[in-house]
Amino acid sequence: MAKSACPVTRAEFVSDAKPVEVIINGIPMTAEVKEFSTGSLGWYLNGKANIKVGEKTVSVQIGMNLTIVGSKELPK
Repeated sequence: MAKSACPVTRAEFVSDAKPVEVIINGIPMTAEVKEFSTGSLGWYLNGKANIKVGEKTVSVQIGMNLTIVGSKELPK
């Protein structure tokens, strides 16, 4: 299967990418712009939230990566 080409350059991402608002269980959170250690580009969110399970509330840890497909292969 052919690899997908990234439609933006690394420089365009660095200058133009903005944080992404994500809503988890009605709680607004912000995924920050990130260049991952792998070289991929995207957004990262880390946080905690409370979610009801029946009548009880549980605390959950959230870790989320949004990675641009094909960004790892962009020139440095």
